[in-house]
Amino acid sequence: MNDELKIPEKQRYKFSQPLGRLITGTRADTIAIIETEIRKLHEKIEEVYLYLVGDIVTHDFLNNNYLRNFVKLCIIDEKTQRNEIKVNCEEFFEKIIEFKNPKGVIKKESFQLLIDILKSKETTLLKIIEGEEDLLVLPLVSVIPLKKFTKNIVFYGQPPITDSKKTIPEGIVLVEIDRKIQKVVDNFIKIMQYSRNESL
Repeated sequence: MNDELKIPEKQRYKFSQPLGRLITGTRADTIAIIETEIRKLHEKIEEVYLYLVGDIVTHDFLNNNYLRNFVKLCIIDEKTQRNEIKVNCEEFFEKIIEFKNPKGVIKKESFQLLIDILKSKETTLLKIIEGEEDLLVLPLVSVIPLKKFTKNIVFYGQPPITDSKKTIPEGIVLVEIDRKIQKVVDNFIKIMQYSRNESL
């Protein structure tokens, strides 16, 4: 039994589309926009939790004295656009977990790992020591529990896409977690599951 889910080549373009709202601009501009929005949101909702996927996003959020207060989980691989990067933020976290997730796949065990991390309620760094973190956005969005009076938001970096059906600029994607987006993500995971079963 293969324990890895892969994107079907013919449907790769679907997976490159932003899951939520794409915020574009310089890194300083995007973080300023996000800080303003989280401040407004926190005036209405006491419990706001942020989950970050990607090294640059993690670096910029943790260097913002306001946004870092809401961060619960960061997933990094210490690489950005194939270049190594050091986030230097380990002292911020209550727990650091190392995990292997091969490039271009989702390891099935990542679902339970993320469930366990969220249940622990500890501020956690999930460091991918072999492979990539990109696709772990999908299981993360899928397993975040929905609660009344709590707002969960996933942020991840969007690389520029020029070979898709439409050009997508670089930026940060903001994904508000609700049943609708979880259903969308579950459909993506089913596509990967079906593809895997076809190849067995």
